[in-house]
Amino acid sequence: MNADIEEFDSTHSTEYVDLAAEVLRVLSDATRIRLVLALREIEELSVNALAERVGKTPSGVSQHLAKLRMTRVVTTRHEGTRVLYRLVDEHALRVVSEAMRQAEHAVAHGQVPPHHRARSL
Repeated sequence: MNADIEEFDSTHSTEYVDLAAEVLRVLSDATRIRLVLALREIEELSVNALAERVGKTPSGVSQHLAKLRMTRVVTTRHEGTRVLYRLVDEHALRVVSEAMRQAEHAVAHGQVPPHHRARSL
């Protein structure tokens, strides 16, 4: 399909396939997608700042962040008494971005989705 997408085949290690499924499971939550997108916009944010950006309670966001930490999607840095969260690398963001592009296709109803219009300008 696309030359920039690394090809994996069905003989790949079961360990990688199982971990990939876990990452996709964790990223399949709308709040977690919003958290990843928020961390794309502002590199590091506290739980309270993230909660405000995604419209959820700090305690709920904290639980979502724990799951994202467990799958090594986000990491933390302490600044005094504050804990700041950031994406570990760009890979989870790429997964979320591709899912968003697929969603644009799903709702385009035969029209050109926004991400294709932006490229053609």
